[in-house]
Amino acid sequence: MATEQIHAIGRRKTSVARVYLRPGNGQWEVNGRTLEDYLPRGVLRQAANQPFAATDTQGQYDIKVTVAGGGLRGQADAIRLGVARALVKVNEDFKSRLRAESLLTRDPREVERKKPGRPGARKRFQFSKR
Repeated sequence: MATEQIHAIGRRKTSVARVYLRPGNGQWEVNGRTLEDYLPRGVLRQAANQPFAATDTQGQYDIKVTVAGGGLRGQADAIRLGVARALVKVNEDFKSRLRAESLLTRDPREVERKKPGRPGARKRFQFSKR
């Protein structure tokens, strides 16, 4: 199992990330670009790398990601969940460490739908007594 490719899916808001892990030297490819090129903010790159930091496996795997939907924050968190799930498939012992950092929990928060007759999901038009 160590020589083949591991596949996992991560989701966040409307983003879906398909993550492929294979043994290597830490090369990232996100939608055909490098991680630094795809996620320009350091905070987002750090979020994507968090599962590797939690399991002390930085630089041991090459990561290929196909991500679609949502914005960069949602995509970075989807990548993080996908990488964490893939690492658990590689080694079950990582599960407790990743669970402790809550990296295996899918964030269920979604955007609330807009209601008819209102300007937004919760917002109301200004009340006029007369």
